[in-house]
Amino acid sequence: MYEGKFPVKRYKHTLHFVENTLSKEHSILDLGVSNPFSELLAKQGFNVTNTKGEDLDLDTSSVQTDAFDVVTAFEIFEHLVSPFNVLKDIKAKKLVASIPLNLWFASAYRSKTDKRDRHYHEFEDWQFDWLLEKAGWRIITREKFTNPVKKIGFRPILRYFTPRYYLVYAERVS
Repeated sequence: MYEGKFPVKRYKHTLHFVENTLSKEHSILDLGVSNPFSELLAKQGFNVTNTKGEDLDLDTSSVQTDAFDVVTAFEIFEHLVSPFNVLKDIKAKKLVASIPLNLWFASAYRSKTDKRDRHYHEFEDWQFDWLLEKAGWRIITREKFTNPVKKIGFRPILRYFTPRYYLVYAERVS
């Protein structure tokens, strides 16, 4: 498992969720360029292909193919201005996605150095459920989990028991 700068707990939790919902025979299209987690999935025997870094708000062609059984999107939708368009255009029949949850004690993420690295959305679970339903998906299983940080303070204490991430497995209904 990745150590050091990689989020070990988040990766372990997400990998366990994927292993319990998908088969290694599934062909997976992972939204976003190759990254440590998609590389971890491949090392675990999953057949993963990544998108090329195109702006999914403007170009959804990479998901408009039936060449993949599953689309995965790990912390991607919050970076899109309009995640509905991508969700609606996915042709795969299965979706595994995770998002950071909106936390009352922390503002949405915004990089101070990269103008492209920001969260346009940090959803509450019911909002993401509604978005998926509206885009033609039925949630089969879902879970929330915490992601504590090794810092001292009020917000780090809250992160020990306040869920930060939301994972869903959904199937296409329309």
